[in-house]
Amino acid sequence: MVLAQLGGSISRAIQQMSNATIIDEKVLNECLNEITRALLQSDVQFKLVRDMQTNIKKIVNLDDLAAGHNKRKIIQQAIFNELCKMLDPGKPSFTPKKGKTSVVMFVGLQGSGKTTTCTKYAYYHQKKGWKPALVCADTFRAGAFDQLKQNATKAKIPFYGSYMESDPVKIAVEGVERFKKENCDLIIVDTSGRHKQEAALFEEMRQVSEATKPDLVIFVMDSSIGQAAFDQAQAFKQSVAVGAVIVTKMDGHAKGGGALSAVAATKSPVIFIGTGEHMDEFEVFDVKPFVSRLLGMGDWSGFMDKIHEVVPMDQQPELLQKLSEGNFTLRIMYEQFQNILKMGPIGQVFSMLPGFSAELMPKGREKESQAKIKRYMTMMDSMTNEELDSPNPKLMNESRMMRIARGSGRHIREVMEMLEEYKRLAKIWSKMKGLKIPKKGEMSALSRNMNAQHMSKVLPPQMLKQIGGMGGLQNLMKQMGSAKDMMGMFGGGE
Repeated sequence: MVLAQLGGSISRAIQQMSNATIIDEKVLNECLNEITRALLQSDVQFKLVRDMQTNIKKIVNLDDLAAGHNKRKIIQQAIFNELCKMLDPGKPSFTPKKGKTSVVMFVGLQGSGKTTTCTKYAYYHQKKGWKPALVCADTFRAGAFDQLKQNATKAKIPFYGSYMESDPVKIAVEGVERFKKENCDLIIVDTSGRHKQEAALFEEMRQVSEATKPDLVIFVMDSSIGQAAFDQAQAFKQSVAVGAVIVTKMDGHAKGGGALSAVAATKSPVIFIGTGEHMDEFEVFDVKPFVSRLLGMGDWSGFMDKIHEVVPMDQQPELLQKLSEGNFTLRIMYEQFQNILKMGPIGQVFSMLPGFSAELMPKGREKESQAKIKRYMTMMDSMTNEELDSPNPKLMNESRMMRIARGSGRHIREVMEMLEEYKRLAKIWSKMKGLKIPKKGEMSALSRNMNAQHMSKVLPPQMLKQIGGMGGLQNLMKQMGSAKDMMGMFGGGE
């Protein structure tokens, strides 16, 4: 996940404070100093960090807190609120509406990742049901149109550009007109960048903006410049009506926190962050869930959205039925692997779970895990239906394993490793046996009146024990926010 180092340092500081027997001024100061150090290392402006420390001390006045108050909770909440305040510009950005044509113009300096981000933005909205199209109005950089063409072709998104025309305004107008006729509801215009904030760049930007009349101007910015982002965002805002910012390259730099806080200080909302060079390494930036994940507290609503996106509603009851029967076959494992890969980068998904520190999944390990899943799926492609649907692992004798290894071009040792993984998952799956599934009609009534008591009856005893009994379940439900989300997890979202 993004800013793993910063998140890890802040989480450790809070954990050390929580482990202290008595929370006094000394423990609180140590915790705040540790957080301050981590934020300054992430290139957050000194004034913002100092204000945050002062505000937390004002809120958490240890002398005034009555006995019986949970000091740990109050301090944790104050840190969470202050970090949210630091990253929140306090105003929402324009959001395009499906079915209504919106023109979005991308601006920024050269090398900030504008062209790639245009395609990621289009791809994200395409998955959500929009009809996006890309227009390349960058005539300054050689190869800009080729890059856009390759990205758009890969993502199956219509595009427009010209090798002959050198006037960006003309290309932008022609492209927008063409896609309006084709009923595209999200037209994205990619403009030229420059090496530094040149007057010529701003003039060209203004001309393209006047000609295409965009509904939203998005400023794309490289996170590696840290707090210098403040000046850059301000300069662009003064010359063109920047409505939102996308911060890129958040995966490769320690200064990402500084860039995010600096942009928020210009009162420009950050709407997405780029977390890698692949199409799906692109996250919606929502302050509260982002800070929650940063502190290792998870983001349940984001996790539920991912599940609903990947497992269609009509397949959820079927999956639940298989869960309650406790029969885990290789075919079910194959389907679940498909779902995991559809969810996007594994680290990004895991960071939404409470208690998961982003540092546990370094970038290299994440790629390794995804490669291993794909390897296992290739082996399962060489299996017969009988082998995939049998819940009996003893069926897999040596000659079958040899055949699978030859068919998938892998070593027999790897096939055995995959079967070991299957047995491990089957053991976990068998603990779900006895999951009581409410009938369709009972679902909505149950989600309305859901509390920990009801939930404990639905869950199998082993699973309840793993969560930490009734107390653990109540905490989990508090974090998930609503019973509806909890029911959604078990396929009951209406």
